[in-house]
Amino acid sequence: MNQAVVGFKNMSSEFHLQSILIIDDDNELTDMLATYLSSMGYQIQVSNDGQAGLAEATAGGHYDLILLDVMMPKMDGFDVLKKLRVSHATPVLMLTARGDDYDRILGLELGADDYLPKPFNHRELVARIKAIFRRLSLTHSGGTIEQDLIVNELFLSSSSQVAKVGEVEMTLTSTEFSILRLLMLNTGSRVTKEEISLKVLGKPLQAFDRSIDMHVSNLRKKIAAISNIEKIKTIRGVGYMLLSGQ
Repeated sequence: MNQAVVGFKNMSSEFHLQSILIIDDDNELTDMLATYLSSMGYQIQVSNDGQAGLAEATAGGHYDLILLDVMMPKMDGFDVLKKLRVSHATPVLMLTARGDDYDRILGLELGADDYLPKPFNHRELVARIKAIFRRLSLTHSGGTIEQDLIVNELFLSSSSQVAKVGEVEMTLTSTEFSILRLLMLNTGSRVTKEEISLKVLGKPLQAFDRSIDMHVSNLRKKIAAISNIEKIKTIRGVGYMLLSGQ
């Protein structure tokens, strides 16, 4: 296993460097990504196999984001994600083979926040990373704390990053949390998939892209495990609507 830590050593310790764990067995790629992302101001750690990566993600330091490859020795990315989600909600950006819909869909079903097909442009990778971090920073807007949302048994607090059905707390990925927030802010009104893709994923909706559907499906399952009352209605061919419950 080859591990490396890369970051800005000359920056003041008062600043929090957003930390990213890269789990990928391609040494050349991880070295290049570590150097590039470090130059963008991120603190980087690399694990070059799935088993070591899972250990680092769960027992090592705190990470703000994980870049996770699918095909790796010892433990593939799907197994890493499945085991990670048992105890951690750390955002995960899956790195998948181009055109492999199975990898993308399975990754989203297992709780990935987004995916990026290889080979990818470094600027697009940074754009995806920034979009995920924007979702994580919903707490403050213009220096003010957003009010808690309560709709149809659902409770969502952006300031504490807590989502509940009744008194039962749900464990949501950052993407699921942001989708639920967007739907709750627009209760009773339809929210298009295009709007969800732009506002939550930070990218235009592509033809035949099922990622929004998978995220909403996962969100529904987590809600249904607590309440059997329908909360999210599908507007066929358009998007979704959060029901007010009245």
